Amino acid sequence: MFILAETTPSTEPLHVDAANKLLSFNLRLSSEEWVALAQYYGLRVAFVLVLLILAWTIAGWASHAVKVSLRRLRFDETLTLFLAKLAWWGVILLAALACLSKFGVETTSFAAVIGAAGLAVGLAFQGTLSNFAAGAMLLIFRPFKVGDVVNVADNLGKVHEIELFSTTIDTFDNRRIIVPNGKIYGSVIENITFHSQRRVDVDVGVGYAADIDETRRVLGEAARAAEGIVLDPEPAIILMGLGGSSVDWSVRVWGATSDYLDIKQSLLREVKNQLDAADIEIPFPQLDVHMDQVGAG
Repeated sequence: MFILAETTPSTEPLHVDAANKLLSFNLRLSSEEWVALAQYYGLRVAFVLVLLILAWTIAGWASHAVKVSLRRLRFDETLTLFLAKLAWWGVILLAALACLSKFGVETTSFAAVIGAAGLAVGLAFQGTLSNFAAGAMLLIFRPFKVGDVVNVADNLGKVHEIELFSTTIDTFDNRRIIVPNGKIYGSVIENITFHSQRRVDVDVGVGYAADIDETRRVLGEAARAAEGIVLDPEPAIILMGLGGSSVDWSVRVWGATSDYLDIKQSLLREVKNQLDAADIEIPFPQLDVHMDQVGAG
C-alpha cells in the first residue's frame, strides 16, 4: 500500500521561492516565478542605478560647495581640498549603504566584518596605511601647504595637492611628481617659501693685489645697487678667508622670497660690473707648466 504525503504550499512570496531556487542552482523556474523576480529585483536595480547617478552628481555639487565656501572664508587651501574630497566620498559611501540596504543587506553587520578583516588588511597594506598615517600627520601639523616650494624626499618643486596617501609636486621644469606621504614625513622637510623674506648669497674671490678696504666698499655698493633688495636687515660684506689663489668674500642681501631668483641674478650682475669698474681682478685657476730638457748643460 502506498501512502501519499500531502505537500503543503510554501508561505514564502513567489520571488523568494524563485530566488532560493536560483541560489540552489535550480534554473527550472516557471514563467510566473521569472516575472516575479523581474518585478521585484528589476525595480530595485533601477532604483540603485538612479540613486548612484544622483549620488555621483550630488557628491560633485557637495565637493564644489565646500571648496567655494571655504575659499570665500579664506580657509587654508590644503585643508580646503582635503575637506572637499572628504565630502565627495561621504556622499558616495552613504549612497552605497542605501543601495545595499535596498537588497536586504544588513549594513550594521559591516562593522563586525571590517573589524574581523582589519588585521588581515593591515598586514597586507602596511605601506598604504603608513602613507595614510603620514598624510594625516601632514594635514594636522601642516609643515607645508599647497603653493609652498619645498624640498622633500630629494624632490624640489611647488606643492600642488596634499592627499591622504600622497603629495603632488610640480617641478620648475614642469614635471609632476607624486610622492608617497610615508617618504615625506619620515625624512627631512625643507620648506623654502615658509618665510616672507630670504637671504641671497653671492660668493666671489678677488686677487691678492686688491686692497681689502677698497674691495669691501665696492662690494657694498654692488649689494645696495641690486634690484629688489630690502635694507632691513642691512646687506653684509663678509671676508671669508684667504684662498689658494684669491681673497674670498661673501655678499649677502635680503629680499622677498618670491623674488629670490631675480635678486640673485641682479646681485651677480652688480658684483661683476662693480669689480670690473674698480679694476679689481676676479682670478681664475691657472696652471704653470715648467719643462726641463734632459741632458741640457
